[in-house]
Amino acid sequence: MAITASQVNELRKLTGVGMMDCKKALVETDGDMQKAIELLRQKGQKMAAKRADRDANEGCVLAKTMGNYGALIMVSCETDFVATNAGFVDFTTSILDTAMAQHLTSKEEVLNMDLNGAKVSDAITDQIAKIGEKIELAHFETIEAEKVYSYIHPGNRMASIVGLNKAGFDQVGHDIAMQVVAMRPVALDAESVPQEIKDQEFRVAVEKTKEELVGKAVDAALRKAGINPAHVDSEEHMASNMGKGWITEEQVNQAREIKEKVAADKAAQLSEQQINQIANGRLNKYFQENTLMEQEYIMEAKVKVKDFIAKADKDLRCTGFKRLELGA
Repeated sequence: MAITASQVNELRKLTGVGMMDCKKALVETDGDMQKAIELLRQKGQKMAAKRADRDANEGCVLAKTMGNYGALIMVSCETDFVATNAGFVDFTTSILDTAMAQHLTSKEEVLNMDLNGAKVSDAITDQIAKIGEKIELAHFETIEAEKVYSYIHPGNRMASIVGLNKAGFDQVGHDIAMQVVAMRPVALDAESVPQEIKDQEFRVAVEKTKEELVGKAVDAALRKAGINPAHVDSEEHMASNMGKGWITEEQVNQAREIKEKVAADKAAQLSEQQINQIANGRLNKYFQENTLMEQEYIMEAKVKVKDFIAKADKDLRCTGFKRLELGA
C-alpha cells in the first residue's frame, strides 16, 4: 500500500526516529502504525546489541531534591554532541522527575518504571534507535535526611546530593554540595572509608615509604662518591649524560654498583616500626585530603568542612552524600 507523508510524520512524532527509517518501517508493516513502532523498537534492540561493547563515557548527570529526599542520575552516551543536545537532557530529566515522583531508590526500579507508557529500559532502546549511539542508565543514587541539597556543575558532567540533620541551612547545604563536586571526597569521615580502601592506601603508603627511604640512602651514597643522582637515575639518562660529557663511563659503572649495593643493604636494615609510623602518617594525610569532614573548605582557607558546619550551628551535621561524575 502507498504510505503517505502524514503517516510518516505521525510515526516520527511518536518515536523521534528519522523520516526515512519511519517510512521503511511503515512500508514493511503495510502502514500498521503499532507494528511499525514495534519494528523500530526491534531495530533499536539490535543496534543496542551491536553497540554493547562501545564506550559510553559522555552523557548527562543531574541532581534534584524534594525536602528530605534527593536523587542523582547519570544517563550515558558515546559523544558530547548527543550529551549536550537539549532532547537528550530533557530525556534524562524526565526519567529523574518520574523516578522522584515515585520516591524510587534503585537503578533497577527506575529501569522497570513506566515512562510515558513504556518501561524506561524500552524508552532507552527507542533512544538508541533514534540517535544511533549506545545509551544506558549508568547510575541512579539517592539519599534521605532531614534536609537534602543538590548541586550540578555547569555542563551536566558532575553533580552531588548532600544530607543535613537540620533544615533551614540552605546556604550551608548548597556550599557543602559544591564542595563534594569540587573536591571529590571518597567518604564522609575516616570511619566511613571502606576497610578495603584503608588497607589498600596503607599498603601503598608502606611501599612508598620503603622506596623513599632506600632512595635517600642511595642518593646520599652517590653524592658522597661525587656523582649527581639526577645524572644516573635511569639507564637512559646515564647513556645520554655520557654523550653530553657530564659523566664518565667509570662514574656510570660506579653508580650502578652503589645503587645495587646500597639499595640492598638499606632495604635489609629498614625498621618495620619506622615504616609503619610513616605510613600511618601518610594514611592520616589521605583522610584529611579525601574525607569530606576533614577537607579544607574551598571557600575559606585553613578551615575544615566540619568546622565550617559547626560555625553555622554547633549541632548541625552532614549525614551523608552521593556524587556522580562522567568518566570517574
